[in-house]
Amino acid sequence: MPKSKKLAVIDGETLMDMRLEPVRYCIEGVLSQGVAMICGSPKIGKSWMMLDWTIRIAKGEDVWNFKTTKGTTFYLCLEDNWNRVQSRLFEVTDEAPNNAYFAISSCSLADGLEKQITDFVTEHKDTVLVTIDTFQMIRNRDKDVSYANDYQEIERLKALADKLKITILLVHHLRKQSDSDPLNKISGTTGISGALDTTLILDRSNRNENNATLTCTGRDIESRELELSFSSKTHTWELLSDSIENPEILLPDEINQLIAYMKRTCFYVGSNTEFAEDFSSFCGKAITPSALKRLMNKHRFALEDSGVFFDSYRSNGKRFLNIRYVSESDGSDVNDANISGVKNVVNAVPAVPVPA
Repeated sequence: MPKSKKLAVIDGETLMDMRLEPVRYCIEGVLSQGVAMICGSPKIGKSWMMLDWTIRIAKGEDVWNFKTTKGTTFYLCLEDNWNRVQSRLFEVTDEAPNNAYFAISSCSLADGLEKQITDFVTEHKDTVLVTIDTFQMIRNRDKDVSYANDYQEIERLKALADKLKITILLVHHLRKQSDSDPLNKISGTTGISGALDTTLILDRSNRNENNATLTCTGRDIESRELELSFSSKTHTWELLSDSIENPEILLPDEINQLIAYMKRTCFYVGSNTEFAEDFSSFCGKAITPSALKRLMNKHRFALEDSGVFFDSYRSNGKRFLNIRYVSESDGSDVNDANISGVKNVVNAVPAVPVPA
């Protein structure tokens, strides 16, 4: 019997203290990093939407009222020819950016697509989005349609997207049969939807036959329905309504108070308990050490954006905190690639004596 590989495990306390990069989005709140799929009936306008997104993301322009992450985009128009791609470009934009790339042929998953995408991203390191229109064109046609095969193909693309830190967006079709659950309309088995990070369903609207509803669901986005209308003048989709409101994300009051407190205090090295007590006195509201630490971990990057950096460590069974405020004038030597809390951001703070 082969020797099993030991599981890599991490305890909850350490995990909560880790400085992990936040989820990245091609389109904030709609399209996250990873593997995604947009499904719709033939001729509904999926390709027009993908072309518009390709151009807008390359330019760093908003998609409707959602912010985008500017970067190189790559659109594989595998059911089109160059004449059709060019004529559509003339319709959707006055000027196509030079960081939006197109191709009308590629390998399949079975014979080298992953290497082709990897080579492209290696050459264009700021790539954020690769769109494959359509998914069917790159599938392994020698395999039978089954849950396992559907899941495996999406899983391979997900592993590639995660490795390259990009979004791979697949264009696919819906079943002809109607269903109350949008995910059940995806052509193929549930292995497809089960492996995706983000699923987008573009379907004829129940409210107006000339409109469409984009149902968005995923691991890193809040489920929403966008009511859209296709403009025959601009050949783009226009947003009519959003099923959820999008207020500006505000930091909790405790975090704003903490930023103000650190601007006044500048630095602190000591126990979590003592820091929580001092901070509670400052803000006039009692907050436990564990609750404060949880908020700090959750909003770590917002704190760093405001110049507040911190490190946590344990000694003799007790928790200690190393926290410091760095003004813009003091933080010119900050190395984002090597940050590990405050220790690599500012000059080392003298160690606090550890209680016996």
